[in-house]
Amino acid sequence: MRFGLIANLKREGGADAVRAFIRWAEETSNELVLCRPLGVETDLEMVGPDLLSNKIDIVVSMGGDGTLLSAARKVGSAGIPVLGINLGSLGFLTQLTPKQLIHSLNAIVARKYQTEYRMLLKAELANGTTLESPYALNDIVIDNGPVSRLIDINLSVNGEEVISYRADGLIIATPTGSTAYSLAVGGPILHPGMEAVVASPISSFSLSTRPMVFSSRETFEISIHSDHDQSGLTLDGQVMVGLTNNDRVKIRRAGFDVKLITFPENSFYTVLKNKLHWGHRPIAEDE
Repeated sequence: MRFGLIANLKREGGADAVRAFIRWAEETSNELVLCRPLGVETDLEMVGPDLLSNKIDIVVSMGGDGTLLSAARKVGSAGIPVLGINLGSLGFLTQLTPKQLIHSLNAIVARKYQTEYRMLLKAELANGTTLESPYALNDIVIDNGPVSRLIDINLSVNGEEVISYRADGLIIATPTGSTAYSLAVGGPILHPGMEAVVASPISSFSLSTRPMVFSSRETFEISIHSDHDQSGLTLDGQVMVGLTNNDRVKIRRAGFDVKLITFPENSFYTVLKNKLHWGHRPIAEDE
């Protein structure tokens, strides 16, 4: 089987996990292609992200959720399944630890794994500006950019004006992204298999505005007005574009899904309980 590796070695234990992966590939005669930049010396083939999907069957993302989001954008359109290995602490997408790496790789080779399909969003600017990476697995955020002032945000759905926000920003999130930034501002948790989109305002000036859940079939258009004529568009917290008052953002479901490799013992509900500490008894002051 042909594996690819995208890794963030700034995280503790990353280099050791990469070396363990390389040893496993050599001992099991599985092919391994590394994605630049890596930072570990090896004789294995190393390619740029634009060439990786043509050479592999599975990609392993080592790092945090941010690394997996980046990997999903690089190989998602090619239908390459992604396995996330968490080198940090809190991770809803990267569910496995380095200690589980070798067991997981063996299970993949034995075809003893599951594949979850996760929808993405695509953003377009109505002014014709081309976004280098227009896709988001978690969320697309419109905010006030470098100035901490309220902005006016108009949200239309399928050409019909729905609501106007006066807020710090607006998050348009997938079910996968419902446990990310959207959750932090009070949005609902959606099962990742749902066909839905969440619109969650950030620090809205009106108490009557609440997060809303829409069908994934809808097309969203957002226009912005700010007194300082500056705002920002961010995809997955990684791809950022400046906006002005004349810009309009169109958001719709992408034409492809990302495939995430999962295992039965790491169900969505198990991850929620572990990451959010559900069911843990509060510690009393005298304990």
